[in-house]
Amino acid sequence: MKNLINRRSFLVTVGASATVMAASGKSSAVAQSNTASAGNNSLAYRSASELRGMLDGRQISAVELLDQAIKRIEAQDARINAVVVRDFERALASAAAADRAMAQGERKPLLGIPVSVKESFNIGGLPTTWGLPMGRDWRAAEDAVAVARLKAAGAVVLGKTNLAIGIADWQSYNAIYNTTNNPWDLARTPGGSSGGSAAALAAGYVALELGSDISGSIRVPAHFCGVFGHKPTADLVPQCGHAPPRSLPLQTDLTSGLGVCGPMARTAADLVLALDILAGPDENQAGAYRLSLPPARHADLRSHRVLVIDSHPLLPVASDIRAALDQLAGRLTAAGATVARSSALLPDLAESARLHTKLVRNVMNFGRPPEYFQKMREGAAALARDDDSLKAWRLRAPLLTHHEWMAGEIARAQLRQQWSMLFKQFDVVLCPPHAVVAFPHDHLDDMEERRLDIDGAAHPYLSQIVWATVATPPGLPATVMPIGRSRAGLPIGVQIIGPLLEDRTTIAFAGLMEREFGGFSPPPSLP
Repeated sequence: MKNLINRRSFLVTVGASATVMAASGKSSAVAQSNTASAGNNSLAYRSASELRGMLDGRQISAVELLDQAIKRIEAQDARINAVVVRDFERALASAAAADRAMAQGERKPLLGIPVSVKESFNIGGLPTTWGLPMGRDWRAAEDAVAVARLKAAGAVVLGKTNLAIGIADWQSYNAIYNTTNNPWDLARTPGGSSGGSAAALAAGYVALELGSDISGSIRVPAHFCGVFGHKPTADLVPQCGHAPPRSLPLQTDLTSGLGVCGPMARTAADLVLALDILAGPDENQAGAYRLSLPPARHADLRSHRVLVIDSHPLLPVASDIRAALDQLAGRLTAAGATVARSSALLPDLAESARLHTKLVRNVMNFGRPPEYFQKMREGAAALARDDDSLKAWRLRAPLLTHHEWMAGEIARAQLRQQWSMLFKQFDVVLCPPHAVVAFPHDHLDDMEERRLDIDGAAHPYLSQIVWATVATPPGLPATVMPIGRSRAGLPIGVQIIGPLLEDRTTIAFAGLMEREFGGFSPPPSLP
């Protein structure tokens, strides 16, 4: 560590000198003043777009920018524990290379900008464990496709962030990296499974993060930590290299389009920036076709037709969240948008939740030992034939036959048709990302035994999945952004769901609301 600090200090000095000397049209005194002022904590919450302007304007060097990120992580992360795999040495070399490239006139979207990625993504030479003991000593040989694309765009990857065990929880803790705490309240979870990603953004470590989502793993942490996150349309971002430890980096998506990889940030504009880098066919398909996403449907709020839903047939929603959505609906109406609170075209949310549970629980239990499936068979046999509860389907799901899986795929296709009809009358659908705000840590081993409080009543922990199941089975894009605070001062987000492949519409709508009503604000407890 001492050698790293000494090298970092040397590179920062060199980087600052190069920035001062290279700044055309500015005196040395002015350039030195700009560099010094950029070195304070005001840098922590700059967007990637703002940092791009500072780097291009020679107000700061990439090495200085990275140094500030590292210092903030070293100062704050002992209590938050977001960045659990640190690759600072290689990041310093990348930042120095970025400075040299910029001095020669090279420009890339993320050149010189520090980012971090969820631990579940392969980075050559670094551990990929998914929080599982079987991955503790494993190192990836090469970068995941999504990581490689960030690097090709010039990003300086400083490390990896914590996650849920097996990326299968709305909390981020495991035996390898321990627990990540929410920067808004250290006694609460930042969400999961991309909880370290959201916490790193909320704490001001980086401006961009790379997460993944199947049951809300981008959306819930964004909601809990008050940041922005985007679950892309299914198969929009290649997932090769996002796989459990010791797995082959297959090109095929083994989740059948249920799981996705996507960006997280503190502004809508940065989600667009990152998605433009991440999306598109992989190297095996690029010769056959190119991605051309349709533009956002509208450029102002008043042109949007908005459906707002705040209740689910299988689970109540906390009153603070319903109040925030109601207030948002009123603001949108005042801004001129056409807002509806119900529609006969809305698909059956309970059936969507059951379908999601069947398919996702089947996928997530692939590869379990025989005794696990025997236990599931015994549990399923004890169920009443007409038990259609989510808990019942959690038991039945690992045992689906191929015919039952195909019936599920047909149901997904039917869902997509229903949503397509709805989006002829509406542009976006707004709903909660989760039924509650960030909750206290609960590491009870058996998730079936966990309970969450919703307005004074205890509800099954695993039933909280319902709001993730609105967009996942049909593969729709969904953007989450902050819209308010609970009575306890915790962030509240909204989930913006849009038509298939119209990712630009949901992100643009988030950007319009951000401009009109406000967006991210830092946790008050952090400097």
